[in-house]
Amino acid sequence: MAMVRQESNKEEDSLFISAPYGVIIPKIDEKDKNNYDWEESSFGLKVPKRKLNKADASSKTKIGIMGGTFDPIHYGHLVTAEAAAERFNLSPVVFVPSGRPPHKQKQKVTDSRERLRLTELATLSNCRFRISDIEVKRTGYSYTIDTVQWFYHHYGPNLELYFITGADAIVEIMSWHQVERLIQYCQFIAVYRPGYERDHLHKTIAQWSVEFSQRIHLIEVPALAISSTDIRERLQKGRSIKYLVPEPVEHYIRAQQLYR
Repeated sequence: MAMVRQESNKEEDSLFISAPYGVIIPKIDEKDKNNYDWEESSFGLKVPKRKLNKADASSKTKIGIMGGTFDPIHYGHLVTAEAAAERFNLSPVVFVPSGRPPHKQKQKVTDSRERLRLTELATLSNCRFRISDIEVKRTGYSYTIDTVQWFYHHYGPNLELYFITGADAIVEIMSWHQVERLIQYCQFIAVYRPGYERDHLHKTIAQWSVEFSQRIHLIEVPALAISSTDIRERLQKGRSIKYLVPEPVEHYIRAQQLYR
């Protein structure tokens, strides 16, 4: 999608001039305007967001849920979401930063509000992407089943939900909280990088029930070589993270002195 200023009235033009941390807002084609809402971000900037309407009986709405700690979010996450959206015709893809990830109880995790803002900055330039603070606001640990159930019940049973995650997580999915119920609500897109041991992944999936295995889809994404762990280590050592994260994310991290 071309990153150009939206030609409209002066009030909307000013939104692009005042975009925070160097964010560029994409132009929305006139014929597509009805598919978007103008919503205010946490930075006080009105931005176009793909509508999330309740699914009706006449059509299937396919929504991607991109869950993760996003500590910090990087290009690997964004490329993954875009690839999944294109491959499975998902619109929108909703990024859901975890509030209290249960699998990282012994690890230091950046404040959830900061990770939410980083995620928002990273996704502002793609109007097919949305973010949800549902897990940040929720008390207790962030379980996928709770989030998926919320989307399912809030937007209607005709909704098709696709949860996007890494191949390593899929291998461990049987240990997820209430996984038997979870698989009834959504399908999974398991993403792996080139060179990943796909045979092991296929063998693991083959051990599960037919109903379960048929709801897991595999997709290869080269940019997954980027990792949040490596980015945090680079920042702690004062090394560059340019071209690993979007510029607005880098600018915000530097401004707020995160990961030092």
